Amino acid sequence: MENVVSLWHSTGLYNFTSGQVFMMVVGFVLLYLAIKKNFEPLLLLPIGFGAILSNIPVAGIAEEGGLLYYLYFGIKTGIFPLLIFMGVGAMTDFGPMLANPKTLILGAAAQFGIFASLLGALALNAVPGLDFSLKDAAAIGIIGGADGPTAIYVASKLSPDLLGAIAVAAYSYMALVPLIQPPIMRALTTEDERKIEMKQMRSVSKAEKIVFPLMLLLLTILLLPSAAPLIGMFALGNLMNACGVVERLSQTAQNELINIVTIFLGLAVGSKLNAHAFLQMETLGVLALGAVAFAIGTAAGVIMAKIMNRFSSTPINPLIGAAGVSAVPMAARVANKVGLESNPHNFLLMHAMGPNVAGVIGSAVAAGILLSLVK
Repeated sequence: MENVVSLWHSTGLYNFTSGQVFMMVVGFVLLYLAIKKNFEPLLLLPIGFGAILSNIPVAGIAEEGGLLYYLYFGIKTGIFPLLIFMGVGAMTDFGPMLANPKTLILGAAAQFGIFASLLGALALNAVPGLDFSLKDAAAIGIIGGADGPTAIYVASKLSPDLLGAIAVAAYSYMALVPLIQPPIMRALTTEDERKIEMKQMRSVSKAEKIVFPLMLLLLTILLLPSAAPLIGMFALGNLMNACGVVERLSQTAQNELINIVTIFLGLAVGSKLNAHAFLQMETLGVLALGAVAFAIGTAAGVIMAKIMNRFSSTPINPLIGAAGVSAVPMAARVANKVGLESNPHNFLLMHAMGPNVAGVIGSAVAAGILLSLVK
């Protein structure tokens, strides 16, 4: 009889808590969004599965000695974000941004959400149960750039205790770009503005594409060395692609390496969706601020594009301003999709890639500024 009781006490049915059940349901919802709705499946599928694994009672998968515990080391040290940045750089074409340098302004404007959320995090200290330091607020604010690797990197340096919540929020909002952005874009633009067709861009030479990442790295070294790890890995990946002489390395960075790291990073992020660590007031505050930051960043990009259109000699569709957040290339695709809804002949994808790529640089620069000022 004792053996039967002991066996029963070792089962999941006996050890499940309501919090674990709730977080496992959240994991299954993420899997549904990934598989059925196709919302950033490369991110949401491993995150959702990691959430389910980390909430299995008794198994200890996310505890010391478990697989997810050791995978999380790659996030904690900042290794995974930097490797992801190299892969993103290898997949990035700076051509659209170089063909229309004005889009750099849109990428910068979309980072407004980062600093607005920093202030919002400090303001939330008035809520009982919340106590965010300046470092915490800076780490939370970076979610507004919709750049998962950058958010993780900054959090690992400034606020390790909130790293799990920030990572989950950053990647969740990146994946939910198709749900969050369109209502904001439609609310801030008129039908006529969404119909604006932009002129075909000039072709960009190979020499320009090679020189740009080197110039970007040099400026970072001279002006903002704290952003050098992010910008440096991004520039390396992009240079491997642009130069054309290390095709094997470029393809590895774009495919095998980034795919492997994405699996590990997704599972590690999902491991922080366990009930014990996630169902807390501070975590809910991070999620709320992350949503606000992302919305403000989207709105700021659209508004800046509207302002630029007033003074530009060539038409600018304000929708591309929403792509100034760093969710590459999802934000650009969303801008293109919303534009096509108003004008079936309005193909904005390449135009939106300009601010989208600029947003990656902008979020890395914002991260460097925060790392320099908030110590």
